[in-house]
Amino acid sequence: MISTEIRTPHSGQDYLEKSATESPRRSPNQSLLPLTAKIKDKDLLEIGGCDLKTLVEQFGSPLYILDEVTLRTACEQYRDSFKTYYQGESQVIYASKAWSSLAVVSVIASEGLGFDVVSGGELYTTQKALEKMGYSPQQIAQTIYFHGNNKSLEELQLAIAIGCTIIVDNWLELETLVKLGNATPNVTIPILLRLTPGIECHTHEYIRTGHLDSKFGFDPNQIEAVFTYVAQYPCLNCRGLHAHIGSQIFERQPHQDLAGVMVEWLKKAQDYGLPLTELNIGGGLGICYTEADDPPSIEEWVKAVSEAVMKACEGQKIALPKLIAEPGRSLVGPACVTAYTVGSRKEIPQLRTYIAVDGGMSDNPRPITYQSLYRVVIANRMSVPITETVTVAGKHCESGDILIKDAQLPQTHPGDILVVMGTGAYNYSMASNYNRLSRPAAVLVHDGEANLILQRETYEDLIRQDCLPQRLLA
Repeated sequence: MISTEIRTPHSGQDYLEKSATESPRRSPNQSLLPLTAKIKDKDLLEIGGCDLKTLVEQFGSPLYILDEVTLRTACEQYRDSFKTYYQGESQVIYASKAWSSLAVVSVIASEGLGFDVVSGGELYTTQKALEKMGYSPQQIAQTIYFHGNNKSLEELQLAIAIGCTIIVDNWLELETLVKLGNATPNVTIPILLRLTPGIECHTHEYIRTGHLDSKFGFDPNQIEAVFTYVAQYPCLNCRGLHAHIGSQIFERQPHQDLAGVMVEWLKKAQDYGLPLTELNIGGGLGICYTEADDPPSIEEWVKAVSEAVMKACEGQKIALPKLIAEPGRSLVGPACVTAYTVGSRKEIPQLRTYIAVDGGMSDNPRPITYQSLYRVVIANRMSVPITETVTVAGKHCESGDILIKDAQLPQTHPGDILVVMGTGAYNYSMASNYNRLSRPAAVLVHDGEANLILQRETYEDLIRQDCLPQRLLA
């Protein structure tokens, strides 16, 4: 585990040394920097064998830099831990809302993981990536689980055509699926039922999804009616139950409590002629964004969940279900950093010093949306002592475009490479074109090689979807 002792870093090198003291099998979600982070030639931060100064010179900035080793290690630890601690069948599926792209899907799929998608766009991206990898239609169907609280008719039709499992969220969706299933000969739709367990966890209000006051899932007082309804329709192949209690969670107890609640419902379903065989307990394990963050390791989380499910099944005297988990942030978040180029500086005596970078809320909206905290280093001067506290501001025409309010850095200069840690989750996926800024490029780094996985948008890309009525051309 990462030490809970918090101390002021003396230089950017301290962040790396904190990670370097961990064992080679340390859990990626407990590291501030990607696992391959090193310092080259005393001062240059290197990730995946590539120094970040050179990457910015080659690909420009802002730039997302995704470390393949860290991503694969997280996948392996989830997969192998379930095999170790859970005595039944298990499946890890990536919550692709964290970052959906052909390359991210391909790396994760190659580690044997499945995919949780929440829109037609994520479904299409995942399907296309798996096709390019040579997956058969049957394999694709078995690999994807489709979430969402307001799936459109077109999205449901696409999911049925692909054959993936649909996580049913509400009555409208359930009734729509019955209509589609009855209208389509020889089609049986695999589904899980999403339930709201009424379990609170200590996380941001906007990312708590398991408590009763939530837009997601069937409430406990609806469950028996849902079971009765589903049992009437042969076109529905109800395989199991799903719940998700939130994100960026450091506690193990809520997921242990969830296991007991969900297994009770699995047992109850048998009374309605529904011999359910899958239990999806969601995800939500947190990561280190700052030195103060102290999440359990991937292995510790999996062990706690597995033991809780097995104990609950023993208590209810039912067979172990296929256990499914949906990590997103803890898989991809720690694997990526974002590199910016430092620009202007504004000093307000006795108040604050601002340094501006060439990105901000359009490539990382989490600080302005969730008040999220991050840590930063100057990648081209890692050994230089920290001498000041500054506010890192973005370049958008918005007073709230602040990436980090009180960043501890050495004296900075225009052209320095400022790196924000832990940006793999919900940065690119929530990026926008606010102020008509183009979205950044992304590279995958491994063993000294950097491959472009997302091209930087151009100005022409920004107007590609614009339409100009003929009458305005006069």
